[in-house]
Order: sequence, then C-alpha cells, then structure tokens
Amino acid sequence: MKKYLAELVGTMVLVLMGCGSAVFAGNAADACGAGVGTLGVALAFGLSVVVMAYTIGGISGCHINPAITLGVLLSGRMSGKDAIMYMIFQVIGAIIGSAIIYLLLTTGSPCGPTETGANTYADGQTLHAFLAEAIFTCVFVLVVLGTTDEKKGAGNFAGLAIGLALVLVHIVCIPITGTSVNPARSIGPAIFDGGVALSQLWLFIVAPFVGAICSAIIWKIIGRD
Repeated sequence: MKKYLAELVGTMVLVLMGCGSAVFAGNAADACGAGVGTLGVALAFGLSVVVMAYTIGGISGCHINPAITLGVLLSGRMSGKDAIMYMIFQVIGAIIGSAIIYLLLTTGSPCGPTETGANTYADGQTLHAFLAEAIFTCVFVLVVLGTTDEKKGAGNFAGLAIGLALVLVHIVCIPITGTSVNPARSIGPAIFDGGVALSQLWLFIVAPFVGAICSAIIWKIIGRD
C-alpha cells in the first residue's frame, strides 16, 4: 500500500507544481510581473519529477504517470495488479492536486489567472495533437526505461535524466497541446475545467498510452542483450 500512496503523493505534487506554474505564473507577466513563460513551466514540470524521483523513487519507482507505468508493465518489470493500482492512485493524486489549484483559484489571486492547467488543442488539429503527444510520450518513457534499467541504466542519476527529459518535452510540446504525456496529469485539470478540455480528454489518455507502447517495443529491441 505504501508504494501506491507514494504514487498518489508524487502525482499530486507534479500536477500542483507543474499545472500550478502554468495557472499562476505562466502568463502572469502583464498582471503582476511574475510570468515565467514556456521555459519556466517546462522547468516546473521537470523539476517536480526530479525532486519526487529522489523522494519516493526508493518506495515506488516514482512513475507518477500512467504512461510510464504501462511501459514498465509491458517491459515485464511489474505485475498487472500493481500497474492497475498505480494508475488508479496516480489519477487520484492528480485530482487532489487539481482540487488544490481550483481552491486557490476560487479564493482569489492578485494576478487573476483564468486557466486550470488543462490540456487542449486547436480545432482541426486532432491528428497533429495526437502525433505530438504520442511521439513525445514515446521519447519520455524511453528515457525512463533506459535510465532505470538494472544493467544499462544511469543508477542514481536516473531521476535527474528523467526530469530533464520532461523539461525538453515541455519546451517543444507546450505550444502544441500544453503538453500532457501523462494521462493522470490531464484527467485532474480537465475535471475542473470542463468544456473543451473534458471533450478532448480522450486524446490525452489514448495518445500517451500509444507512445508508451511504442517505447516499450523500442527498448525491447535496442535494450536487450
């Protein structure tokens, strides 16, 4: 049970810090001079992974992302039962993190944020968004599988590599979809945003899983002895 709770806490922190940076500081420069822009939001997501990797990595492996869990499952590194429980607790953690952001929004902010950190894409760009999320998730999960491999991995530096990989993914993908590459991260904010975010949520669940499957196949080909 401890590893499931660790995933809940880790995903909550990821959503709270990552989406929170987008909501409260991503575009706040005109309102109160606190804007961090695309690079700042990307760093917030990446650094969240780094700090949680070194906090709960020894307990659960710090997946905090259903796509990573799927990749690990397909690589034969965990049981189906654990994978399902990981995903459930990740989604719960994301919802809790989003609820905290929502609470902060409804209690007022001097910068007047108007977003919830939900993922969306422009009308007519479904295929474009799907490909972006699938490809970037594939890259991200491939980094996870490679750096955490028992024989070929990066050891204690795995968490740093994974976090930096997430920063890179966000820098490129934020202008396209706001960057999900994590179904749980998208589910939480979409619930509180509703509307378009909720109607487009399917893509931010399916595409990352497709990317995760591709990464597992690639690693089995290039990573096997």
